[in-house]
Amino acid sequence: MSKEEINFEDAMKQLEEIANKLEKNDLDLDKSVEIFEEGMKLSKKCSEILENAEKRITILINDGKDNLTEESFSTEQAE
Repeated sequence: MSKEEINFEDAMKQLEEIANKLEKNDLDLDKSVEIFEEGMKLSKKCSEILENAEKRITILINDGKDNLTEESFSTEQAE
């Protein structure tokens, strides 16, 4: 599975494995840097996945009369 096709859950599992490897401190510097770079790529991919999911989220709002309307999700505070 390429980085472009990976899902969020699999990317998070791989990140956890990378963190565990780095915490053991039994790798040489070059291998540690290589694994760290891989983790940074996965972290960026996770952020992209979350950002895209956030863009797709819609909120259904009941107006009190059992009429549902659909609004785009916004992270901004209502004024």
